[in-house]
Amino acid sequence: MHAQQAKHSALENWQHSMQSICGNYETRLAFNSALFIGDAQAKDHGGFTMAHLKTNAGVISRTPNSDRDDDRYCFLVSQRSGSARISQNGSTLQLAPGDLVLMDSVGSCEITPQGLIEHMSLHLPREQVLKSFSNESQLFGKVSNRSISGRMLRMLVDQLCCSEEAASSSEQEALLHTFTSLLRPALMQDGHEAEIADAMAGNNLRLQAQRLIEESLSQPNLTPASLANRLQISLRQLYRLFEEQDDSVCRYIQRTRLQRSASDLANPNLRRESITAIAYKWGFTDSAHFSRAFKKQFEQSPKDYRTQAFGA
Repeated sequence: MHAQQAKHSALENWQHSMQSICGNYETRLAFNSALFIGDAQAKDHGGFTMAHLKTNAGVISRTPNSDRDDDRYCFLVSQRSGSARISQNGSTLQLAPGDLVLMDSVGSCEITPQGLIEHMSLHLPREQVLKSFSNESQLFGKVSNRSISGRMLRMLVDQLCCSEEAASSSEQEALLHTFTSLLRPALMQDGHEAEIADAMAGNNLRLQAQRLIEESLSQPNLTPASLANRLQISLRQLYRLFEEQDDSVCRYIQRTRLQRSASDLANPNLRRESITAIAYKWGFTDSAHFSRAFKKQFEQSPKDYRTQAFGA
């Protein structure tokens, strides 16, 4: 009985927090209440209110209600983890980790988490956002990483998410002007075009990552973190580039190293070079690990692979 009351109280606390921070939202559960996770907090980041939300709710929705609508803000939502679908005024977007979307506090809205999600929502004065959009009524769309303004917005939001420092009023005013000025060009495209542009940008970025990996295979310290730093993207974004192709950064690095090693093992000009030397040449630092990984990949030991290649 007490456990049921505690879970019911958890849902009520979530509802109360969500409505006090973000407005007139209602929540439907995806599971029974015993499995519900919901945490909503408002924190100050550099003088801006930012909502920290974590939940596995089924649907979080808002219907227009002139008596209860709070039209003071627009929300610049940064998807920190997990995936979700978000719909507003007839348009729908799919959000993955790293995505940034502008939402209006006015009109119908529905957020459908796909499992457990975390996002951070920056409150921006709606009146000033409207002015930067020349008073357009549609304040909804995904920020594309194709444009310079979109990439700068992501960087600013990421920095603000990590900052809890106080900011002077002049700094806050300058930051607000920067956010509102960058938003309009970042959302120039409609939802469908933005999805296509993001996919194209992702493909190009993945090719850059693959090219950089292939140029750096001999470096034992080649890691996803070092690669993301050289590409000037977040580690989360790098992982996503490969996950979109049902792959992973680490698997791609190891697979490419093994392919280069196999090519050298079958090269008659390198016949006198030891197997260990070839493994080290392509970034492996443990010969036993190299042998296990090679056999798993090619179903032969490095020695047998070389023997077969030379027909001996």
